[in-house]
Amino acid sequence: MPQQLFLQNIIACIWDFDKTLIPGYMQAPIFEHYQVDPKKFWKEVNELPNYYQKNDLNLIVPDTVYLNHFVTYAREGIFNGLNNTLLRELGAKIEFYEGLPGFFDEVKHLVKNNPKYQQHDIHVEHYIVSTGLRQMILGSKIAPFIDGVWGCEFVENPPPSGYLDKRSNKMHTDEKTISQIAYSLDNTTKTRAIFEINKGTNKIPDIDVNAKIPDEDRRVPIQNMIYVADGPSDIPVFSIVNQFGGRTFAVYKPGSKKEFSQVNNLQKQGRVQSFGEANYTAGSQTAMWLKNAVSEIADQIVINRERALGDKIGKPPKHLD
Repeated sequence: MPQQLFLQNIIACIWDFDKTLIPGYMQAPIFEHYQVDPKKFWKEVNELPNYYQKNDLNLIVPDTVYLNHFVTYAREGIFNGLNNTLLRELGAKIEFYEGLPGFFDEVKHLVKNNPKYQQHDIHVEHYIVSTGLRQMILGSKIAPFIDGVWGCEFVENPPPSGYLDKRSNKMHTDEKTISQIAYSLDNTTKTRAIFEINKGTNKIPDIDVNAKIPDEDRRVPIQNMIYVADGPSDIPVFSIVNQFGGRTFAVYKPGSKKEFSQVNNLQKQGRVQSFGEANYTAGSQTAMWLKNAVSEIADQIVINRERALGDKIGKPPKHLD
């Protein structure tokens, strides 16, 4: 009998970033650093699809078109010297919702310190899947508490054409400023990250995300996942996680009637299983729901593993009466 590829003893908490872990948008420190009006920038971004369509460009990804505008601002000197090192430095200025980043550690220790879960080597991993800027997340206060980040990346200094030819005389500068987009993630392609976590591609690159892998050989079954986000743009991921038995939870800014109504409608439509304030302090409804979900998943892993162990070992022989 072939050996099972993974023990499936991992619980993955997967988080959106903007308006889920922080009150606003992570790019705010960039605008503050360069003294740029964020309202003007985002207004320009929102009008870009119309601008491009008037110039006969009809296929545009609205979620990531802002990346191109960042490159434009850098090229024109408005974001002079913006590079990945500076993005990390500015990421340190991001302010998180109450209870973070400590809550991430609390969830890990909830499982790690339970003898019943220790026996089966169950543990929690935290992942962030965002259409924002990966380098800013990696520079933020929450970085030491996470196991992986999916986000958008910039190329600082691309090589010139013919760079592999040693005889090439084409100019190449060492000045680091963002100039191209290396990787982008929109609200639909976020689902790819879910399947990379599911199959273990993020831990073992030799496993292709499109490879056909039996459910029992996947690293993190989707039923062992919890996805936390803030709004309708996360419906593709909510749908996948719900479909395969995972947990879904939406958060809203404390005191915001508009955001409350938005996530309330998500629950009414069956898009999420529950929702609560973006407050991760001990005793908050959100913290209790998420910790309870982690415990329920861990309990189910114990049941599944003990059942599998019993099936393989069987009962010892007994004396007949």
